[in-house]
Amino acid sequence: MSVRTAVPAAMRLSWLVLLALMIGEFVTDLPGPGWATTFLPAMVVLALMVATTTLQARAAAPRGEPRPPVEVEPPVTGRWSALNSPADKVPSHGTHGYGQTYAIDIVADPETAEGEAPARPAFRPLWPLFRRNSAFPAFGAPLLAMADATVVTASDGQRDHLSRNSLPGLVYLMFVEGSVRSILGAHRVIGNHVVLDLGDGTYAVYAHVRRGSLRVKAGDTVRAGQPIGSVGNSGNSSEPHLHVHLMDSPDLDDARGVPFTWRGVGVPANGETFTVDAAGARIAKARPGDVGGAG
Repeated sequence: MSVRTAVPAAMRLSWLVLLALMIGEFVTDLPGPGWATTFLPAMVVLALMVATTTLQARAAAPRGEPRPPVEVEPPVTGRWSALNSPADKVPSHGTHGYGQTYAIDIVADPETAEGEAPARPAFRPLWPLFRRNSAFPAFGAPLLAMADATVVTASDGQRDHLSRNSLPGLVYLMFVEGSVRSILGAHRVIGNHVVLDLGDGTYAVYAHVRRGSLRVKAGDTVRAGQPIGSVGNSGNSSEPHLHVHLMDSPDLDDARGVPFTWRGVGVPANGETFTVDAAGARIAKARPGDVGGAG
């Protein structure tokens, strides 16, 4: 077991110990002052959380010069908009952890007639706090294999939760739900997901997949453009969207990010729309992105 995987495991164990001590404090009335039975373990947990974050950020950073971008096919069709793009900053999501140095989020952004409201609900400061996934055009959109590949991991048993695209919902996601998911491990952060082996030491992960939508299983081979599942809203996600990135290992806890470029599209910047159809792909004009992040 590597240091990067040992420290998170120790942190989760510390949380279990802390929970047991807190329950014991109320149920069995353990001897000694409360600070000795709950406060000190809590400080140990906090220290381990800081150590884990620092360790993962340093250890997961790509070494030396970045690899040349790997050209792959776009993973969707239709009109989409980019968020948290590596075209604007690296690491794109503020961390190298889970191999997501060059990760990108995309949301479906279909064309609407002049004067009509956008199909994708806008971020709201207060109300509604949450929305159903069916309100978002990305939910259920097909996901396509970006290259000929072998399926390494396929998991789609987690639920699709309501959106978090309001200010209170986003605060809850970042400081409560996100913290709990990070303690539980990578699979709870990325939710339902697929990992594809593209060959040459490159792997692709599709995150936040819709529950029960996967058409593939571990060991299957897929062709570029083949449907493999649907966009969902599982894991650490503010709304239905696709989070995708390339990495150098199928193990999210041990992977380092790999740059990508989509054939015919490139790497769309934040707020930039692009359209992919049967005839190919093109970049549409950039426009300001909405407030809030997809995760």
